[in-house]
Amino acid sequence: MERTTRGWLNGLVGVLIFSGSLPATRLAVMEFDAVFLTGARAVLAALLAAGLLLALRQRRPARQDLAPLALVAFGCVVAFPLFTALALRRITSAHAMVFIGALPLATAVFAVLRGGERPRPAFWLFSALGSGLIAGYALAQGLAAAPVGDALMLAAIVACGLGYAEGARLTGRLGGWQVISWALVLALPVMLPLAWLTAPPSFEGIRASAWLGLGYVSVFSMLLGFVFWYRGLAQGGVASVAQLQLLQPFIGLMLAAALLHEQVSWLMQLAAVAVIGCVAGARRFAR
Repeated sequence: MERTTRGWLNGLVGVLIFSGSLPATRLAVMEFDAVFLTGARAVLAALLAAGLLLALRQRRPARQDLAPLALVAFGCVVAFPLFTALALRRITSAHAMVFIGALPLATAVFAVLRGGERPRPAFWLFSALGSGLIAGYALAQGLAAAPVGDALMLAAIVACGLGYAEGARLTGRLGGWQVISWALVLALPVMLPLAWLTAPPSFEGIRASAWLGLGYVSVFSMLLGFVFWYRGLAQGGVASVAQLQLLQPFIGLMLAAALLHEQVSWLMQLAAVAVIGCVAGARRFAR
């Protein structure tokens, strides 16, 4: 199997894992404070990551890797989880999912600015068309205006795109799971006090669904998903593989329908087929 194909398969696994992030965050934030949730998920993931790094005796990052790792930590460990958790106190997971459609464009832009990738013009056409289809689907659903929640989601997308592009650059030197693991460890001195100071006075009465949501975003969204995602970005190209994220809103909406009992309409299915076509087109013209 060629390297590019492996990259797309790894990226797809990462997208499947990430697709559960917003529904799981929505379940958790119904019971937990958004800031505590952000800190707690990072701390739990960092403890697992530190254990893996020690057990497998991974070498420490070089000094020149610390600044890019800090950007990964900011974008993927702090900003995206915090902004989405705050947004999901104001908007539904279905509403938030729509904004994920802009993540491939954000990631591709940072891949050009930071990684020097140069996709062909047709790539940008398919990428913009895919994002436009998702935005059109959102408008067709008549989503209620929630300016604060929308602004938080837009900030989350920009920060996450930067974190994805920086992490992919480091993967060639450190390895995929090592990048997110070191980023989690780097953020631990900040996230541990944050979780401690914002913890609820008592955990009694918190529903099992909230604990499951916290467990999912800690283990899968913050750690395991990145193992596949960064490997996929490094193997297949950041701008190219990032287009798989166009599928994430629809996968996430199906999960939200199952977990939060939201309806999956025929229009969503039709839009999903069109978006898949845009992903295929973007892959063809990515290099």
